Amino acid sequence: MLWLMLALVLMFAGCSGYSKDTQQQSVDGTLQVHYIDVGQGDSILLIQDEHSMLIDAGDNNCGTRVQSYLQSNNIDTLDYVIGTHPDSDHIGGLDVIIYKFTCNQIFMPDCSKDTKTYEDVLASAKEKNYQITSPVAGDTFSLGQAKVQVLSPAVNANYGEDANNNSIAVKVTYGNNSFLFTGDCEEAAETDLLNSEYDLQADVMKAAHHGSDTSNGREFLEAVNPEVCVISCGEGNDYGHPRAEVLNNLRDLGVEVYRTDEQGTIVAVSDGTDITWNTQPSQSWQAGEPEGGSQPEKDSESMGAGQPVSMEATYILNTNTMKIHKKDCSSVSDMSEKNKQETDKTVNELEAEGYEPCKRCEP
Repeated sequence: MLWLMLALVLMFAGCSGYSKDTQQQSVDGTLQVHYIDVGQGDSILLIQDEHSMLIDAGDNNCGTRVQSYLQSNNIDTLDYVIGTHPDSDHIGGLDVIIYKFTCNQIFMPDCSKDTKTYEDVLASAKEKNYQITSPVAGDTFSLGQAKVQVLSPAVNANYGEDANNNSIAVKVTYGNNSFLFTGDCEEAAETDLLNSEYDLQADVMKAAHHGSDTSNGREFLEAVNPEVCVISCGEGNDYGHPRAEVLNNLRDLGVEVYRTDEQGTIVAVSDGTDITWNTQPSQSWQAGEPEGGSQPEKDSESMGAGQPVSMEATYILNTNTMKIHKKDCSSVSDMSEKNKQETDKTVNELEAEGYEPCKRCEP
């Protein structure tokens, strides 16, 4: 009788413990994460049951492509749309998405850009009577059974006009699996994340800034400790992405790499415990630097259209934001022509007129 009572106690104790763990971590169905091939840009679709979220929509020429991809996955309503930051290779296609789909909530950082691309997104939202809000680090919301936590921009962070570091970063957790998305966050934002209270560990990390070495620092990679890194970049892109230093660190840390420039659209499916992929990891470890060495890092907006700047000009002024820019600043080529003014005055003379130096190019 004593043996029987002991056996019953052990059985119920074991069942109780298992039930508690299952209740905390079990999920039904799957979470799909689609890293859409949009060339040199970002666009990620997440689907959980009947719920969906889109993070970025590629460049201006990608809106229809992303629209078609969403429709092929039977998406007509997006619970959430996140424009991580106002660079064209991330929000260029968002005006199409916002106009063509029902978007329940749209997030963008409190960071604007004096570009037609940015104005088109705002105009599309206004046309549909949508409100664009800026999430706060620490905010959480649900995507079906998945949990989404906002990690960045850090509260009280002062990144100025630096669009990359103002990127919205989120971590998505589904059962025991987690996915990290950090837009184009660079060193300043990564440092703030490392100093934050947030758990950065994730099974899958989307490389920040398309695999740039101004992002994806070694200490940050070690904190995230991913099993897989997905790099979204264009084949033969002009930016040298992904950079050799980043690939070397990933390889040294034993991280598997998937790349849209080599494998096209990449799809991960999580059942809450295991993650399966629609393709095999890349084996090339091929860096993006052109033969003969790397080239200077360029912001994606610097490839935009614009009138040539005369050689006589010393600086370029933005008469709307009252900023002073060097001629080769990444903000100049996509600046609205109505706000662009050339000058050969000194910085001191311009500051006396109420202008401020751009914090990115530091004239």
